[in-house]
Amino acid sequence: MNKTITILFISIFSVTLAFAQTTSEEVLIKNDVIELPGTLTFTKAKTPLVIWIHGSGNVDRNGNQGAIVKANYIKQFRDLINKENIAFFSYDKRTSNRKNAPHLKGISFTDFIDDAKKAINHFKDDKRFTEIILVGHSQGSLIAMMALENVSKYISLAGPGESIDQTMIKQVTAQNVQLGETTAAHFKELKETGAIKEVNPFLVSIFSKPNWAFLNSWSKLNPIEEIKKVNIPTLIINGTKDLQVKVEDANALHKAKPNAKLVIIENMNHVLKNIKVDADNMKSYTTPDFPISTELITTVVAFIKK
Repeated sequence: MNKTITILFISIFSVTLAFAQTTSEEVLIKNDVIELPGTLTFTKAKTPLVIWIHGSGNVDRNGNQGAIVKANYIKQFRDLINKENIAFFSYDKRTSNRKNAPHLKGISFTDFIDDAKKAINHFKDDKRFTEIILVGHSQGSLIAMMALENVSKYISLAGPGESIDQTMIKQVTAQNVQLGETTAAHFKELKETGAIKEVNPFLVSIFSKPNWAFLNSWSKLNPIEEIKKVNIPTLIINGTKDLQVKVEDANALHKAKPNAKLVIIENMNHVLKNIKVDADNMKSYTTPDFPISTELITTVVAFIKK
């Protein structure tokens, strides 16, 4: 008789888990006149909350950008994390919300840090969640490093291991050595004076005047120095198929913070997709048909629940 009751209890419990519902709430974060609408999803109260901090570009809450990038990688991440009873919040980056367009002139890197802090402050006293975990993806890795107050754990996901000026100098130099030298000179002048007297016409797409304040504020921050200041549990993740941020970047971050956990995921690319064929790497940016890495989810869940 007792055996029958036990089996019945297990069966009912399993069915309850299978039909666990995800609650979704639309949340508007405001940073002065800037609006950051986002989506909060969770399956139950008293669970950890992950807040996602975006990479570069006009990324929306789902991981898409305009008409080109349709990878939907953040939504895929959200759905799988929720299945592990971890709450998730992501917002439209200020540059992806058309309502913010009149207020983006003179934008600086610190504006993105302030946006992240606003999101954290919105949830820090929310009793439905036991702790806040910040996931900084790509450019967001550095942004998150600078916004860790009231955060319990930090995850650097495909985060660069050098300042943006060094990255750009390398990228330009790989195409043209002389232009690489000019790029270095432009960044030096920008850091010292806040302006560039004469921009090389071949570099105007990078150093156009509207970009000066943003590049100047960004290039002054070095991820290697900033991650040394992080004093909460840290996970550093990178994928072997990432075309934008290399495994060497993750290694550099780990060297600067050796007590962080480092995980290199085989075949994961920059938009977190599992890539078996190299030709699919760029394709995965333009369609949601490619699944994200399950090893990524397993790694993140284990770190959060540890």
